[in-house]
Amino acid sequence: MSEDAIVSDRGGACGKGDDEETSPRDAPPTFNLKSLLWHGGSVYDAWFSCASNQVAQVLLTLPYSFSQMGMASGITLQIFYGIMGSWTAYLISVLYIEYRTRKEKESVCFKNHVIQWFEVLDGLLGPYWKAVGLAFNCTFLLFGSVIQLIGCASNIYYINDKLDKRTWTYIFGACCATTVFIPSFHNYRIWSFLGLGMTTYTAWYLTIAAFVHGQEPGLTHSGPTKLVLYFTGATNILYTFGGHAVTVEIMHAMWRPQKFKYIYLLATLYVFTLTLPSAASMYRSFGDRLLDHANAFSLLPKTRWRDAAVVLMLVHQFITFGFACTPLYFVWEKVVGMHDTSSVALRALVRLPVVVPVWFLAIIFPFFGPINSAVGALLVSFTVYIIPCLAHMLTFRHASARKSAAEKPPFFVRSWAGMYAVNLFVVVWVLVLGFGFGGWASITNFINQIHTFGLFAKCYQCGKPPPAIPAPRHLGISSNT
Repeated sequence: MSEDAIVSDRGGACGKGDDEETSPRDAPPTFNLKSLLWHGGSVYDAWFSCASNQVAQVLLTLPYSFSQMGMASGITLQIFYGIMGSWTAYLISVLYIEYRTRKEKESVCFKNHVIQWFEVLDGLLGPYWKAVGLAFNCTFLLFGSVIQLIGCASNIYYINDKLDKRTWTYIFGACCATTVFIPSFHNYRIWSFLGLGMTTYTAWYLTIAAFVHGQEPGLTHSGPTKLVLYFTGATNILYTFGGHAVTVEIMHAMWRPQKFKYIYLLATLYVFTLTLPSAASMYRSFGDRLLDHANAFSLLPKTRWRDAAVVLMLVHQFITFGFACTPLYFVWEKVVGMHDTSSVALRALVRLPVVVPVWFLAIIFPFFGPINSAVGALLVSFTVYIIPCLAHMLTFRHASARKSAAEKPPFFVRSWAGMYAVNLFVVVWVLVLGFGFGGWASITNFINQIHTFGLFAKCYQCGKPPPAIPAPRHLGISSNT
């Protein structure tokens, strides 16, 4: 089936009487089972997509980040970067609407074409910005997909350790390749809904299991102790709220994309209810032990509750892999000239080469904790925070552009001067602390991991998980207290 139609660089007028499925932004399709499960273009669908896309494997690495930074910094930076990320997602939505409005004034019609962030930059600022946006976005999405594969192998190992993690990576790479059959974000309705439910269960399992476990005698909470560890943890949190690489595609899938403005903020507020309790409770219960355990599952004893959380997280990682890879599928389709075809089977075949480098990189670098931080410092810093702020300032640098802007400054900022001040603050903060100190710390930590475990590691951090302990019947969760 074909996706919703929006802007095509080829131009042309939209034909009359188009099938409703090819123009879902005009009106939702007639209610039936297919539309209920498949055609997601509402505000609620966008909210589920944003919330589901924010928390995946990173939910299991945040306790590790807390052990590097300490409780106070971990909580503070989560809130700070969550709000900052919501601001830049708002900027991206404003730039998308501005680009779309300008194109519609030129009578440009969009059939079977998904607008992407690099095209917005191209239309508003020119080809050099297009190249920068394309390079950062694609690299970020590539490693985001890699992280999901590594996470799948790491998680399943805690249920079945008869196979090493590298073998599990081969298996899940093949499973995740099936996402080539999902046409666009418009078709992620049921997956987004299920994905958020799965991470909600996992987050509250971690919270409750950590409290039931309690604190062991002699447990220490020494973080932060080293600048390298502190900024490594900080950039992992920076990465947590950096799901913006798919913001434009999610907006494009909406029937009314102009309603997107504050959806990311509302999604972030919900995500706080998952990440803050789970990370804080795990750090309280396990302290410095987390420094050697990037995956929170590795410290919890095997029970049916933990196994359920692992399985649900695996399914959600399949969904998140699709979220990260789908924009790459679109880019590749455009490169080979197959983006306009309505054949799902043909497009799936064309998309398969995108999965191969993801699969290969997941086998080379099987340590997702350090990768999260490196991606956060080197890619998310620019893709999610710096580029949107600079693009917004340059797009509206002239008085005429500000006067004719499709979206005026929000009520809580009120003036264009205020917009520039906030944007400049974000650019300087992220450039110095995120990219500068964070980049130094993450690369240092990443190199240490390579020297310690080597590339193509067969089974990174494969110590046996804690043994199963008979659980209280009313909880079903093991307790060491």
